[in-house]
Amino acid sequence: MIEIMVVVIIIGVLAALVAPKIMSRPEEARRIAAETDIRTIAQALDMYRMDNSRYPTTEQGLKALVEKPALSPVPQRWNEEGYLREFPKDPWGNDYVYLSPGKQSKMDLYSRGADGQDGGEGPDSDVWLGRGASK
Repeated sequence: MIEIMVVVIIIGVLAALVAPKIMSRPEEARRIAAETDIRTIAQALDMYRMDNSRYPTTEQGLKALVEKPALSPVPQRWNEEGYLREFPKDPWGNDYVYLSPGKQSKMDLYSRGADGQDGGEGPDSDVWLGRGASK
């Protein structure tokens, strides 16, 4: 939990430095916020995997980071404090997409962008960790 708190503080400081430059570009600000959220969620997923030797399944979803999953495989060493405080939404108010196993790696985590649909261009394009505006 301490690691997550440190990361959140660092992200907050970076956001405070970057925010004035991007306030004139709200769509770009949303994309940066989504990338930041995805990094934070990915770190929580990695902590879950360290505790339980696997990522939550697609069916368990990101909710497994907030409350202990009841679906099989039930984690035996789930952190009683959880891995995130609340179930995350992207800056456009949609759920983040989580797949495990993923189409591109052991797990996929992304936002569908402004339109809430897979794919798209410009503000509607998906936001992937480390892959900028598209997959």
